Amino acid sequence: MQTLTFTRMAIAAVLLVYLRVGSDNLHATSLHFYAETCMAYLIGGGVFALLAIYRRRNFLIQLGAQVALDLAVISMLYVAAGGIRSSLAILYLFPLAGAAILAPLLLSLFAAALSTMVVIGHSSFQLLTFEGETAQLLQAGVYGAMFFALVLVVGSLARRLIGQEQLASRRGADLAIQLAINQIVMFDVGDGILVVDAAGTVLTSNPAARRMLGVAANANANADADADADLLTLAAPALAPLADAFSSWRGVDTGAGAAYVVIKPEQDASGTRSVRPELAAHLKLRFARVDTASAASARFVVFLQDVTAIENQAQQLKLASMGRLTASIAHEVRNPLSAIGHATSLLAEDLADPGHARLLKIVADNVARVNRMVEDILQLSRKVQPQTLPHALAPFLADIGAEFEETHALPPALIDMQAGSAAVRFDPLHLREVVVNLLTNAIRYASGTPGSIRVFVVSDAPGRLELHVQDDGPGITPEVRAHLFEPFYTTSSKGTGLGLYLARELCLNNGAMLDYEYRIDAGHFGLRKPTGRFVVSFAHGTALPLEKVLP
Repeated sequence: MQTLTFTRMAIAAVLLVYLRVGSDNLHATSLHFYAETCMAYLIGGGVFALLAIYRRRNFLIQLGAQVALDLAVISMLYVAAGGIRSSLAILYLFPLAGAAILAPLLLSLFAAALSTMVVIGHSSFQLLTFEGETAQLLQAGVYGAMFFALVLVVGSLARRLIGQEQLASRRGADLAIQLAINQIVMFDVGDGILVVDAAGTVLTSNPAARRMLGVAANANANADADADADLLTLAAPALAPLADAFSSWRGVDTGAGAAYVVIKPEQDASGTRSVRPELAAHLKLRFARVDTASAASARFVVFLQDVTAIENQAQQLKLASMGRLTASIAHEVRNPLSAIGHATSLLAEDLADPGHARLLKIVADNVARVNRMVEDILQLSRKVQPQTLPHALAPFLADIGAEFEETHALPPALIDMQAGSAAVRFDPLHLREVVVNLLTNAIRYASGTPGSIRVFVVSDAPGRLELHVQDDGPGITPEVRAHLFEPFYTTSSKGTGLGLYLARELCLNNGAMLDYEYRIDAGHFGLRKPTGRFVVSFAHGTALPLEKVLP
C-alpha cells in the first residue's frame, strides 16, 4: 500500500513535468484544468501516503478510495487531453495493476470494466460526433482487452506469489521449531556431537563435546568464537587420535563399529595453560554419514561418549568386591595352596612314571597360577607410598631388556630399546613391574623376529614424556580394548586378568596413565595405518632432563 501511494505521487509529479514540456499539445482551455487536476492528484496522493503510514486499518476502504481517485483523475485527464489520441490511456495500467495485486479479483475486474467503459465510451462519442475515426474505436477496444488481461494475469501471479510466501512462512516457522528442538537435544544430551566436513573441519559442536575435548564453555561466546573454532579442529595436535580414527573409518570401512581413543591435555603456544585439567579422556567414537546432494557438501556426525567414568566405576565395583575377599583369600586360599604345592613336590620325588609326572606338573602349574592370582590381589590391596626420586630411563630399560633376553631365552635383538636421555619421577619397583607386564604380553603375541618388539620414549605436543611398548602382533580390537583394563578380564587361558589392571593402578599411583592407543606410525613394521600400542603417559612435572637426576 505504501509503495502504491508513493508511486502515485511520482506519477503526479511526472504529469506536472509533462505539463511544461508537452503543453503545446494541449488546448489553452484545457491547460488550466490539466494543471489543477495534476496538483490535486499530487495532494491526494500525499494524503493517502500519510494514511497508509499512520492509519493502518480499513485496508480495503483505503484501497478502494485510492483506486477511485486514480480512475477519476486519469479519466478527466484522458478526456481533457483529447481521448485516445493523447496516449494517456496507458496511465490506467498503474491503478489496475495495483488493484490486481492488493484487491480481491471482483474489485479489480470492476476497476478494469470502468476504465474500459471510459475509453470505449469516449471513442464512441467522438465517432458519433464525427470527431473521431473507426480506427480509434478499435484502438480503444484493444486497450479495454489489455486492461482485463492485465488484471487477470497480474492478479493470478500475485495470488500465486502470496500463496508461496505463506507456504514459505509456514515452513520457515516449522523449520525454526525443528531447529529449536534440535538445539535443545544437542545442548542437553550427555553425549558429545561433532559435525565435520570432508576436510575434518568442525562445523558444529555441542557443549558435551567441547567439554570432552577440553574446550571450556565461554561466558562471552561471541568474543571467543574464533579461539574456540581454532581449538575445535581435527588438525589440532591434541585431537590427532580422533582425526586418525575418523580417517580410518572413512578409508577402510564406513560401516565399522565404535572406536576408542584417548584425548590428552594440550597447552597453548605459551605453554602455561592446559585446556583440560584431567590427565586424559577415554572416548568412545561412533561415526555417521549425512546424505548430501554432492561429495563437495559431504557432512559427517561424530558421536562422542566419555567412557572414563564407566571404566572407573566398573573397576571400583570390582575392586570393592575384591577388597572384601582379600582377607579370607589370604588365610583360606594361601595355606591350602602351600600344602598342595608341598605335597606335589614330595610326590614328584617318588614317582617315576612319566604319565603321573605330567599330571603332577599340571597340578603344580595351576597351583602356581592360583598363587600368582592371590599375590596380585594382595598387592592391589596394599597402598604403598611410591618413591618418586628421579632416575634415568635408558639404563633402567636396558637392565629389563637384558633380563628378559636371559630369562625367556629370546632371540638376539628381539626387543628394540630406544630410551634416549630422559629421566622421570616414578617408583622404580612400580615402573619395573609395569614394563615387565607389558613386555610379557608383547612376547606372547610378537612374531619373534629381530625388532618385532619396540620400547621407545617420545615427547607429545605439550612436552610430556610417553613410554611406548609396541609389537608387530595382530593388535587388540576396539571391542577387546573396551574391557582391556578391567580386573579379571583376559583373553588368554593362562592369564589371571589382573596384570594390566595392576599396571594401570601402579601408574595412577605414580601420577601417570597407562592406556592402549591407536596411532599412525609410518615406517615401522611396514605399516601406514593406525597401529595399537601400550602408552605410559607420565604426568606433567615427572619428566626431567638427565642432568637433574640425583647421583
